[in-house]
Amino acid sequence: MLEEEYSKYWQTVVHTMLDGLMVVDPDGIILSINDAMEQLTGYHKDELIGQSCEILDCDTCFGTRARGGDRHCELFKDGQVRHSKCVLKKKDGSPLHVLKNAAILRDKDEVVVGGVETLADCTELVAKERVISSLRRELSIEDSFQGIIGKSTAMRQVFDLIKSAASSEAPAIIYGESGTGKELVAIALHSLGTRSNGPFITVNCAALNESLLESELFGHVKGAFTGADHTRVGRFEAASNGDIFLDEIGDLPISTQIKMLRVLQEKEIEKVGDHHPVAIDVRVLAATNKDLKRLMEEGRFRDDLYYRIGVIPIYLPPLRERREDIPLLVDTFINRIRIKSRKQISGMNKETLELLMGYDWPGNVRELINVIEYTFVLCNGEEITPDHLPGTLTGGPQPLSVKQPNARSQSGGNGKERLLGVLKRTGGNKSKAARILGISRVTLWKRLKAYDIQVDKSIQG
Repeated sequence: MLEEEYSKYWQTVVHTMLDGLMVVDPDGIILSINDAMEQLTGYHKDELIGQSCEILDCDTCFGTRARGGDRHCELFKDGQVRHSKCVLKKKDGSPLHVLKNAAILRDKDEVVVGGVETLADCTELVAKERVISSLRRELSIEDSFQGIIGKSTAMRQVFDLIKSAASSEAPAIIYGESGTGKELVAIALHSLGTRSNGPFITVNCAALNESLLESELFGHVKGAFTGADHTRVGRFEAASNGDIFLDEIGDLPISTQIKMLRVLQEKEIEKVGDHHPVAIDVRVLAATNKDLKRLMEEGRFRDDLYYRIGVIPIYLPPLRERREDIPLLVDTFINRIRIKSRKQISGMNKETLELLMGYDWPGNVRELINVIEYTFVLCNGEEITPDHLPGTLTGGPQPLSVKQPNARSQSGGNGKERLLGVLKRTGGNKSKAARILGISRVTLWKRLKAYDIQVDKSIQG
């Protein structure tokens, strides 16, 4: 009676285990499995019991046979299996990564009567190991510099200049078209420089109107203007002992340029609404996609500020001038997006890569990233083909949201009306509006300023 009770207890234990359990005879015929084994493999008990364990296609067992083992199972060769990583095949054909522990079973005369195996699912662990491995490869890319990908002569010259400029305290300005990676260069200058332990503060000069920009840059005191209910630390003060990165500096209003010049000359700021100078110790890094010399000729940029910020000019080449970097960039971004999307896309075929190599990339590296993300949405196989590319590259029809607006639509009423319509559709959400229009947030800000459109709780323009 006691033996029967213990038998029931053991059955309960076996069938409530989270790990799969399987008992086989010396010939590998499955004699028994628990409930967890059914859930792991997708097989019902009736489909496994009485079958050879070869049905599970264990890579360890087949490896043993390939090496000349006289038994089909490593368990009966070595007498036990401890912490062995194996890959089984589920009923639907998908792989099942498990951690196997096993031991042979003997009767009272020490004759082998079978074996028992426990299988712990480690599929998620294997997936995480692969992600970690991919990230390590990302971090150790030979043809990169401080996260900037490239091996062309033009980019290697840029890398050399960044190394030299980083050790200087002189202001640096980064020239480059939109999407070339100017902010990455600024981050590299900070990381390699003597101020790397200090803050790195970024300001997008195109994203703020004139009244807000001065408050953002220099701060304000309580009561300086309506709504100033507390004293605010400006970006220059926050960047003290570090670097401040002024992106799109070509969009600075003249009035702000005058104050900026004083900051660079005197190394002190005055908060809006205050006349007490605050000393600062900041290195200025700037960037623009505009021709500052032309802006000076037009009276839209001060020449004295130009010579102050442009001590060390760094020119980033557009992607069309370093096409030899495209295959490297494609491989890098495919690996990165694969990690995020968990799609098993291994790469793109030769024809697709040739189309990318022949395209002029007006949006540069940022556009290339967008294109690869687009292909990941459409591609359900392992290889990206021309069918997965947007119409801008293949010459096919383009969605309305990604067509480049012509000059008339940008400057005329139609452009403003469309912009207002999209903003109302998105409830004033600028990120969503930019995606629908197929433009960056910075471009959206520029158009809002050009059309004098105010977006807060209501949309006015």
